[in-house]
Amino acid sequence: MTSLKRYIPQPSVSDNNAYALVTGGSSGIGKQYASQLARDYHYNLLLVSNQDTELKQVSNELNQQYGVCIKTLCIDLAQNNAAEQVFDFAQEQQLEIDVLINNAGFLIFDAFVNVPTQKVEAILLLHTLTATKLCHLFANRWRLSTDQHRRFILNMSSMSAWMAMPTIQCYNATKSYIYNFSKALWYELSLFNIHVLAVTPGSTDTGLLPFPDTFGNILRATGITMKPATLVKKALHSLFYSNKKSCMPGLWNHIIVPIINHLPDWLIFAVMKRLPMFNPTINS
Repeated sequence: MTSLKRYIPQPSVSDNNAYALVTGGSSGIGKQYASQLARDYHYNLLLVSNQDTELKQVSNELNQQYGVCIKTLCIDLAQNNAAEQVFDFAQEQQLEIDVLINNAGFLIFDAFVNVPTQKVEAILLLHTLTATKLCHLFANRWRLSTDQHRRFILNMSSMSAWMAMPTIQCYNATKSYIYNFSKALWYELSLFNIHVLAVTPGSTDTGLLPFPDTFGNILRATGITMKPATLVKKALHSLFYSNKKSCMPGLWNHIIVPIINHLPDWLIFAVMKRLPMFNPTINS
């Protein structure tokens, strides 16, 4: 079992040969992971996303800024065999992956009965199956490696993992799975010198949250909504310089989670009645 010392990532085979794999690395939080891994930790990168144009732009930008080697793979990760395709690509390219960042994801904000079946399947595949299989494939390769230097897995969960809230029911459930799965892996994979971290952010300023502009501005001004760069900096520091199972950046999040979990049912129903997906007459 590993000790609670401070860890610094080291290249795996030779200098400048270590790679970090970032899913969803073409935009938002994933782009920040890619940028900070290259700038602050000098990792080469394998960026995976379904946004081909954005992947190429990020690759060129980071290569010019930081001089690291960058490989890209454009693929839809919300399919049954996506993890195998990513793993096989890394093997074919002979990339020594030392860091796996399972970041790719999306948010469904709607009543469950309104969500198309294909979209429900996509979020389940992306958040759970693909992330789980990537952990399995790379952890198995690492444990059989002749060199036992430290390697890292970071899985993006959410503070909503503790909340059973309407309108984001699929997101909540999958992020709860990732959180508990990662904590269990922390125990198991520490035996092979692999550090697993679940990151549970709250509101993050990526432009994807379904808040009105006025309310969004209040969240930013009070610090409840965190900048992606700040979130990623804290997450990577916990990954590389601690032995924690999980990381919830932001003091506000530690206050908000218990408050939301103790909201009375009557208040939740009252809010639901004001949402158009539960009350079609609002927009009629």
